[in-house]
Amino acid sequence: MDDDRLTHQTHAPEPLGVPTRRAAIKLLDAVLRRGEALEAALPAATRMVHGPDRGLAHAIAAETLRRLPDLDALIDGATERALPDDAKARMALRIALVQALVLGTPPHAAISTVLPLVDGGPRKLVHGVFGTLMRGHALLPEVPALPPLVEARWQKAWGEAMVEAAEHAIAAPPPLDITLTDSAETDEWREKLGGVSFAPGHLRLRDHDSVPDMPGYTDGAWWVQDIAASFPARLLGEGRGTVLDLCAAPGGKTMQLAAAGWTTVAVDSSQGRIKRLRENLFRTHLKAEVVKADVREWKPDAPVDAVLLDAPCSATGIFRRHPDVLHRVRPSMVAELAELQAQLLVRAADWVKPGGTLVYATCSLEPEEGERQLERFLNARGDYRIDPVAEGTLPVAATEGGWVRTMPGDIAEGGNDGFFIVRLVRS
Repeated sequence: MDDDRLTHQTHAPEPLGVPTRRAAIKLLDAVLRRGEALEAALPAATRMVHGPDRGLAHAIAAETLRRLPDLDALIDGATERALPDDAKARMALRIALVQALVLGTPPHAAISTVLPLVDGGPRKLVHGVFGTLMRGHALLPEVPALPPLVEARWQKAWGEAMVEAAEHAIAAPPPLDITLTDSAETDEWREKLGGVSFAPGHLRLRDHDSVPDMPGYTDGAWWVQDIAASFPARLLGEGRGTVLDLCAAPGGKTMQLAAAGWTTVAVDSSQGRIKRLRENLFRTHLKAEVVKADVREWKPDAPVDAVLLDAPCSATGIFRRHPDVLHRVRPSMVAELAELQAQLLVRAADWVKPGGTLVYATCSLEPEEGERQLERFLNARGDYRIDPVAEGTLPVAATEGGWVRTMPGDIAEGGNDGFFIVRLVRS
């Protein structure tokens, strides 16, 4: 008998469902120990599972991250000695509990699919703790807790009301926001798809089919985009010349600008993200010049009428859809990104014609990437002033200073991402 056959016969297949749970633990390890983004870790962690199982692994990991402090509180309340944060037993208990208490998996299935992932003595511990919690009718709080470091940081920056709004916002995945290619068809698409609209060209859907299967998607009538993410391009209004969309991929703002009549040049350094941008432009039948380049090294041939810089940032503002940011973003990362944003903002400012417009935005809830960045820029550039956002321009109000700061819960019916946006004019 050859070695391959011997190996095949002596290693029995894993029980059904175990590879999916192993992939979920790999995803959590990538986020919590290595600081990787959940979406970036997905291909490697789930390469041994496919189809619906891949989606389930992602759902288990995402819901675990959404509820991590409360899951750990349950575990710690049922163990005599606290388990290390990265212990396999704690990881197994986290995903077993989130399945049973959040995802609706029968408890026997939740525990039987994680026990094979734990060897030796810890297996007995996992089984015992899970059984104790199930017999005690353990429940997770309706409103999740934020990680303590995040709560302290946001409470200092924004106050208790914002922290409470963020906790409510992370309780469940958010609704689906879409942006229409033709804003004049808002009423028509609201009748076709249902939902509500908070601005021309916007729809919010609570109940919906798989996105590619929904009417209008393959025809390019709309694309998925959180309503707050649509605000930066909205501040540029109807096209009146050439606009640079910097750090543009995957293309939501590029499509908005092209649909509004701007001659649009989209610049991004990621080949993979540019591929998605081109696919989106093709699907929506919109035109833009696409440039693969690093904004720190590239520059246009001549100044332009407008620049939109949606700068790379910590992305803490999109925690509702990407709860991993709550666990992997540290102050040191925010400081490093703030320096990059400052470099990009200084370069972009030189590419605007006198009288032209510069919109700076980040999907961040950190002042260092928003308000502090604006203050730093204006202190260095006397040729720029804030162009205040007038009342009624957006579904949310501008600040007294004239810029826009969106917070979780600003839009009552389903919330919104956290953004900082300012519109500047060059004198």
